Amino acid sequence: MRAARLIRMALLVQSSPGLTADALARELGVSRRTVIRDAQALQEAGVPIRAERGRAGGYHLAPGHRTRLTTLHPTEAETLYLSGLPTALRDLGLSDAADTARLKLSATLLPSLRAAAESSVRRFHLDAPAWFREPSAPDLLPELARAVWADRTVRITYARPDGDDAVTRLLEPYGLVLKAGVWYVVGRVPAGRNGTWRTYRADRVTALSPTEDEPFVRDPDFDLTAYWRANAAEFARTLLRTTATLRLTGRGLGRLPAVADPAGVAAALASASAPDAAGRVTLELPVESEEVAFAQLSGLGGEVEVLAPEGLRARFREQARVLAALYGGAGQR
Repeated sequence: MRAARLIRMALLVQSSPGLTADALARELGVSRRTVIRDAQALQEAGVPIRAERGRAGGYHLAPGHRTRLTTLHPTEAETLYLSGLPTALRDLGLSDAADTARLKLSATLLPSLRAAAESSVRRFHLDAPAWFREPSAPDLLPELARAVWADRTVRITYARPDGDDAVTRLLEPYGLVLKAGVWYVVGRVPAGRNGTWRTYRADRVTALSPTEDEPFVRDPDFDLTAYWRANAAEFARTLLRTTATLRLTGRGLGRLPAVADPAGVAAALASASAPDAAGRVTLELPVESEEVAFAQLSGLGGEVEVLAPEGLRARFREQARVLAALYGGAGQR
């Protein structure tokens, strides 16, 4: 365990000279005191690592020194081949480059490692989209990806999910996220002193044009993975712009998580009333729109009654009328 951490620390300092003890502690998941002890252990093992003070300080290797601890272990080679997502790379227009990179990597590996790496591809495959959803790459995704790579500010036109007028904004695109088969772009809207961080569904970007400005300067403290983990749930809640009042049977309540958005279901269950004499509960379900709610709740059939809003209730009345006309009389032969 410690040997692997020491190797990783040496490689981190080699690839990113000037990392502080606190930065290394975060990367390695240890305390600052452990980093200092590990640096001493590396020095005793002959690795010329040193800590420097001042604005350009941090940990450095001696000038010209490069560690020889870069030989891949078979398990590392296997996991390296799992780091690429074929579907995502294709959507981004990078599949040819990825194929070439894998060929170059294979050519540099020892035969034993090459076999280990290639075997992982035969054993694991990530299918990101959910069941019963046909994935499709947004038309502007490759152009968005190029802007992300080039740190290029873009002007986007974005269709709101509620059908209101589209909006146009300047955006500094920091990264792209693939979530359950849906692409999202995370970036900063530069208006104001510090800008505002925003997340947009890529398939709702209807127009995109790069500006002629110089590339924007990235915030060195921004971490896409950490941002997504911290903000994904809140972003999902912002999509739920209206509320439906429902009365559900016990069976309908049990099936609700299978048809509605998880973020909305969690809030709805917290608001649920006690069961009435017939065992039905009343709750407030946050939904994206009446149209989306109708499509989702139709799957519950008679296990749910919509009490409000009236527009959504009217949709179900019309559906009931059509179904009664279709199934109420004698069937045609």
